[in-house]
Amino acid sequence: MATQTESELKMAQLIAEAINLEDMEPEEIDPEEQLFGDGLGLDSIDALEISLAISQEYGVQMKAEDQTTREAFATLRSLTAYVESNK
Repeated sequence: MATQTESELKMAQLIAEAINLEDMEPEEIDPEEQLFGDGLGLDSIDALEISLAISQEYGVQMKAEDQTTREAFATLRSLTAYVESNK
């Protein structure tokens, strides 16, 4: 497992709170593991909850129809980088 940066840990905590993640602790989320499908197993409802939490916490708007948003949701690392670059 790759090591989380401080920003990635903060994002993992936000994700855990947004979707009420009970199966693992935020620091256990591999920053390079897929968030959807076989990875963390998130779905489209989870993505909406996370997007809302990101908007409230960071003021970053994420649009479902935007290809860069879809790419950002690939991994914890890519999502953190997207938010950091769009704050």
